Amino acid sequence: MKKQLLQTFAAAVLAGALPAVPLVAFAQNAAIVNGKPVPKARMDVLAAQLAAAGRPVPPEMQGQLREEVVAREIFMQEAQKQGLDATDDYRNQLELARQAILIRQLFERKKNEVTDAEVQAEYDKVKAASAGKEYKARHILVEKEDEAAKIIDALKKGAKFEDLAKKQSKDPGSGANGGDLDWATPASFVPEFSEGMLALQKGQTSPKPVKSQFGYHVIRVDDIREAKIPAFEEVKPQVLQQLQQQRLQKYQEDLRAKAKVE
Repeated sequence: MKKQLLQTFAAAVLAGALPAVPLVAFAQNAAIVNGKPVPKARMDVLAAQLAAAGRPVPPEMQGQLREEVVAREIFMQEAQKQGLDATDDYRNQLELARQAILIRQLFERKKNEVTDAEVQAEYDKVKAASAGKEYKARHILVEKEDEAAKIIDALKKGAKFEDLAKKQSKDPGSGANGGDLDWATPASFVPEFSEGMLALQKGQTSPKPVKSQFGYHVIRVDDIREAKIPAFEEVKPQVLQQLQQQRLQKYQEDLRAKAKVE
């Protein structure tokens, strides 16, 4: 059957039914549209773009990918025929697209310069800084000191901390959850709050309002435990991404500082 198909194809070329295009052209090109070759590399680039966007192209969809690049070639040829590639708008958009591609490649190269050793060193630094204890605390945040003092009095008389937090706390994040701040290290909070929290034992509530830049806090410590640090392999992707972003930002700032802008 394969031999018959090749014979039929050769006969069609000899008879003039098909253009006499060298077979190597079909190996290198996805198609030939109105006499113009459409390189297979165009399919590869499009497939890579789709995969980067989270839409990988499986082998069974190669035909659809080919149809897409063929359709684009057809439409592009028509746009050129109408002279659209000679407009200022086209040239300006083409320049912006060229810049975007080059800048993306430049930044990707810089991000990829982060080594495994640098990631390990950053993890070790964060691990050392996070060593110690974690606190599971709650707080009620209000604007004025006398408001906080009244809340402390109410708690001494039997009021439920969670209920008062839901009704009076100005912290939108924790207030709806009864003031719950979940497990965190003291370094996670502003210094004044950490100092007030560290003065408390498990189950204790701050005896007087704690002032910070956000207002006045009433703090309760629900539990204390040794800090749990995730294993390196668990957080390696996040640490790598953080270092890449830091290095990229520094690189951008350095380039901007060295540039002569008039």
